[in-house]
Amino acid sequence: MDYKISENQRNLRDAFFCIQRNHFNKPILTIVHVSIICFLIISSHIAKGQASEEKQVLRLFHKKFEWLKSHQFDSLRWMLDDNLMYVHSNGWVETKADVIDDLKTGKLVYRKVDISETSVRVYDNTAIVTGKGVFSGVNNGTEFSLNLMFTEVYINKNGRWLLASRHANRLP
Repeated sequence: MDYKISENQRNLRDAFFCIQRNHFNKPILTIVHVSIICFLIISSHIAKGQASEEKQVLRLFHKKFEWLKSHQFDSLRWMLDDNLMYVHSNGWVETKADVIDDLKTGKLVYRKVDISETSVRVYDNTAIVTGKGVFSGVNNGTEFSLNLMFTEVYINKNGRWLLASRHANRLP
């Protein structure tokens, strides 16, 4: 069976074999090499943790649109921060309560959300998602289909990612 290893794993392996073959009897160099190996291991775990957080945020980001379309109010309440600022492409600003109320009353109905591009960056307890997509639905009885670019800011509170801010701009 052919096993593939990452570049970090390859570097760790090479450093370990270097210590075994060439520097086993040289304690100072061995300590330096062990320190380098520890640094590489820690760096690898940090990178994996950040990638995991990015995946969690993206999963929540996509779930949010499913919940908006299917009116899953409890799920939305759970993932929206209490101090949410939701800025639509027309300048309309909503709070968490406004978003839920407008979906409940039918003032705003999302029918289709096609995301064409996304990226996420995580900084400590903050994640920023940027992207593009086409959003279709009904607002105050009027059909809409908008090509948008957006930025969403998620914060991690008590181990849970929450949407704290969203801003969208219309694209030509």
